[in-house]
Amino acid sequence: MELKDYLKDGSKQIGISLDDNQIKQFFMFKDLLLEWNNKINLTAIVDEKEIIIKHFLDCLSVGQFIDLDFAGNIIDVGTGAGFPGIPLKIAYPNLKITLLDSLNKRINFLEELVCQLNLKDVTCVHGRAEELGQNKDYRESYDLCISRAVAHLSVLAEYTLPFIKVGGTLVSMKGVNVEDELNDSLKAIDTLGGEIADMKDVTIPFSDINHRIILIKKVRLTPTKFPRKPGKPSRSPIK
Repeated sequence: MELKDYLKDGSKQIGISLDDNQIKQFFMFKDLLLEWNNKINLTAIVDEKEIIIKHFLDCLSVGQFIDLDFAGNIIDVGTGAGFPGIPLKIAYPNLKITLLDSLNKRINFLEELVCQLNLKDVTCVHGRAEELGQNKDYRESYDLCISRAVAHLSVLAEYTLPFIKVGGTLVSMKGVNVEDELNDSLKAIDTLGGEIADMKDVTIPFSDINHRIILIKKVRLTPTKFPRKPGKPSRSPIK
């Protein structure tokens, strides 16, 4: 089986049909990721097939549960090497997405990637979620926040919910054993204006990888004291 077949067939299994140009963009992404990974640490996964399955198909799995054709304004908090934001943008070209990361070297990579892939309506922002969440240009400005493998859910909620409009949704990509973490995070989620809307089980094509997608609805404005100063959410999570 050729590499492109893993991507094309795997995408179909999760309900996404990719055309030849989108397949080309994914392979350009893979090549740039590996090239830049020699200079800065972007991913521990360097096998090409595993990049397709464990990064690309994993990120695209969100599309099974969110209508991304009508998702509005999206922010990917702690995007790292562009996951899940860039795969979703390739698959859904009409998305308007902001990629936020605290490390400038990763933002440099993302800006080069967006340029090489000729992606429109993608904004790469260098900054900390705790600071930008208090910035009126970003606070409660997004319909959807998507985050993958960033922090414990109680901490992640403080990083992300301040960005989301009332009525919007946080999509958190988590491991399969998330129940205890979820229970530990209920007070933080409620304090920050959110409530658990749903939890979905995901199996990644061509793998035995299972994980869960937590959907958190923003039902109230986040109190103005949140997010707290940089470092405080991770050192002292809301309990």
